[in-house]
Amino acid sequence: MSMSANIIKPSANYNDEVPAHILNNPRYYPFKDCIGAIDGTHVRASVRLKDQTKYIGRKGYATQNIMAVCDFNMCFTFVWAGWEGSAHDTRIFNEALRRPELLFPHPTGDKYYVVDAGYPNTKGYLAPYKGQNIRYHIPEFQRGQSSAMRAPRGPKETFNYHHSSLRNIIERTFGVWKARWALLRDMHVNYTYEHQVSIVIASMAIHNFVKKCGMFDEAFNTAQQESYNPRGTSDELHEEVPSTNRTDDDGMLMAAIRDAIAQDVMESRRRT
Repeated sequence: MSMSANIIKPSANYNDEVPAHILNNPRYYPFKDCIGAIDGTHVRASVRLKDQTKYIGRKGYATQNIMAVCDFNMCFTFVWAGWEGSAHDTRIFNEALRRPELLFPHPTGDKYYVVDAGYPNTKGYLAPYKGQNIRYHIPEFQRGQSSAMRAPRGPKETFNYHHSSLRNIIERTFGVWKARWALLRDMHVNYTYEHQVSIVIASMAIHNFVKKCGMFDEAFNTAQQESYNPRGTSDELHEEVPSTNRTDDDGMLMAAIRDAIAQDVMESRRRT
C-alpha cells in the first residue's frame, strides 16, 4: 500500500499550470484555473451480516463508498476508500479536507476542482448552478425533439453544460478503472473488508501506472473520447450536506467566480 501512495498523487506542479485539456480547447478555457475533478463512486462490498445495514445505501445492496480526485490525464491524484455505502459523499469530502494526515491535494490561490451539485460551491471547489428547471447533467441536454429544446437556456445552463462536460473526466476515469477490474463488480465473500479496501486502492494505483507508462491501451483510448459515457460510475443523486469547514465569504467568492466564468462562456460562444 505504501507503493500506492507514491503512485496516487498529483504532479509536483499541479497548482501551477493550465492543463493541456483546457489550454487546447477554447470552450473550456474559461475554466483555465481548474486542476481536476472530485466525485464519489461505489463498488460492491461483501460484509458481515451484522454490518450490512450501514453499508446499504441507495444502491440497495452493500457497497464501499470511495472518494476520488482525478486530473485531466485520467489519473487518480487522491483516493479515500473504505467508507460504508450509506455515507454521504459530502460528509466524506468534509472529512477529507479537514484531516491533514490524509494529504489531500488542496488547490491554492485561484485554482479549484469541479464538483457535482451535491458538494458545496466554496473556495477551491466549483459546483454547478442549482435550481428548479436548471439542467446540469449531460443526459438532460440530450432529451427533446428538437435541437432548440436540447440546447442550454441562458447563462446558467450554458455554464452547467460546459461544467458537466469538463467534470465528466472523472466519470470516464472511473469507467476505465471499473471496466478493467471485474473483481470490483463482485467482491468475493472470502475477502475481509480490509482486503477489499486494499484491492480498490491497489487497482487504482495500477490504473495510474498503466496510464503514465504511455503505452497504447484500448480502454484509455476509448475513454479519451468525450462521447464515452460509462454507466454506474458515480452516485449522481447527491444529497447536499452543508460544509462544516468553510465560511460564507468562501461561498460568496466562489459564486462570484462562477458568475464570471458563466459570462466568459457566453462571450466565447458568441465569438464562435
